[in-house]
Amino acid sequence: MRILFFGDIVGKSGRQVLKELLPALRREHAADVVVANGENASGGIGLTAETLRELLGMGIDILTTGNHVWKHRDLYGPLDKEPRLLRPANYPAGAPGRGLGVYDLPGGHRLAVLNLCGTTYMDPLDCPFRTAETLLARLEAEEGAPAVRLVDFHAEATSEKKALGWFLDGRVSAVIGTHTHVQTADAMLLPGGTAYLTDAGMCGVEASVLGMDHKVIVDRFLTRLPQRFRPATGRGSLNGVLLDVDAATGRARSIRALRVACPAAELPGGADTPGSSGSPGSPDSPSYPDSP
Repeated sequence: MRILFFGDIVGKSGRQVLKELLPALRREHAADVVVANGENASGGIGLTAETLRELLGMGIDILTTGNHVWKHRDLYGPLDKEPRLLRPANYPAGAPGRGLGVYDLPGGHRLAVLNLCGTTYMDPLDCPFRTAETLLARLEAEEGAPAVRLVDFHAEATSEKKALGWFLDGRVSAVIGTHTHVQTADAMLLPGGTAYLTDAGMCGVEASVLGMDHKVIVDRFLTRLPQRFRPATGRGSLNGVLLDVDAATGRARSIRALRVACPAAELPGGADTPGSSGSPGSPDSPSYPDSP
């Protein structure tokens, strides 16, 4: 089974670039399912019911979220009614929605997705480790439980994310981190067959501060006064991972970090790889006419 997973979608630019590029990426990678974290898709913070419908309509099969999922109250109803929308499972009992979903996919595949929130430097929720243990035990007790299991761990601290990856190694197919909006360079296969990445990054304007207008954030640091955040405008980028998982055993075969339409990392004529693909002016280089 091939899974495309995209990190936090930030604002209109993140939605637009996904809508534009997702169909071709799905075909190129022969993805069986597309999962994305949508908790910042509406105005850069939170998710509305209208934006939920837009994201599901553009070809995203399953949406995970995080600590900003409660921003817009019109999402509370869909959290209970829409099975393709998940919120972190370790919120207290009685919170709208669910944190674990099981999905029947075309081709006879089945997939379980578990959404968790970290507690280090974040809200004091139930322990994500014990929540995962409880829910996986419940899942494994069911007849015909999916072998392929994906975890979106929405957390701040790299240590907490790494620890959960090791804790779940061999029991899930992948643990992918979200929340920090910056893709990390540590994609790996753990010994028990679990694919791991500390953070998938974001879908939105990278010429920014985590998807927000850099001028606002810089001013906030300089003045230490409250500022109204606003999403950056301009050309969006996609950050995520491609997972290849053995559908029978649930063991990951490979994990590959994806960065699509991202800002170039060198100027034309760079000393190491002059004229390389992706540098400004090359045929494959995206343009950023509206970036701040």
